[in-house]
Amino acid sequence: MKLPLSNAHGEVLDAAYHPAEKSDYLVVLGHGVTGNKDRPLLIAVAEGLAARGWPCLRISFSGNGDSQGRFEDATITKEVADLQAVLDAIPATTRVAYCGHSMGGAVGVLTAVRDERVRVLITLAGMVFTKEFCQREFGDVTPGEGCMWEDADCPLSQAFVDDLNAHVSTLEAAAAMQVPWLLLHGSADDVVFPQDSVAACAAAPEPKKLVSIEGAGHTFDEKSYPLLVEEIDAWLSTRLNR
Repeated sequence: MKLPLSNAHGEVLDAAYHPAEKSDYLVVLGHGVTGNKDRPLLIAVAEGLAARGWPCLRISFSGNGDSQGRFEDATITKEVADLQAVLDAIPATTRVAYCGHSMGGAVGVLTAVRDERVRVLITLAGMVFTKEFCQREFGDVTPGEGCMWEDADCPLSQAFVDDLNAHVSTLEAAAAMQVPWLLLHGSADDVVFPQDSVAACAAAPEPKKLVSIEGAGHTFDEKSYPLLVEEIDAWLSTRLNR
């Protein structure tokens, strides 16, 4: 794998690599809505996993962070394509796991169900009911005029709204999942409700595991980071090593 990475539109994707001893493995980490590769959650998980021997690659989807592209064009559909472009750059002999937070979790589900290069899936507060999320969080915002959560750097686009509404949910993909799936969700998450992961886990076939992190919110926290790393490390050790 050579950095920098780029997507099918030629947009360069900002990425950070964490080397570790298991050189034939790679954990790719993707962020959620309005996020980027440098969110504390992704850094903590990547550093924790690398310390346990798992090489990690944090990416910012196009239009986010320091990646090229327009934020207004960032949708689940485009981010699935971004992730597949990243997979294209990874040597075929590498055993790849994907770990996605929030909307990045939905990206992972929709990618893993169609792309066998993702051998293990991990979702952190993964978004499942996309249409419901969009209505709940942005239903009172006019696309093209307002912003997400009143953040001027994150304008709400019609493309984003239409894409989340078109997917409705990722339950159909969850039911068709063929890779081991670890779902981690904070019990106090008020952005993507814990019920999203409960529903996804119920729909998915084995092997799967749902872990509730007591008291953690949507982005987790310093207290819960070590718990996430421990659960992910154990899952990778039993599922990605096979």
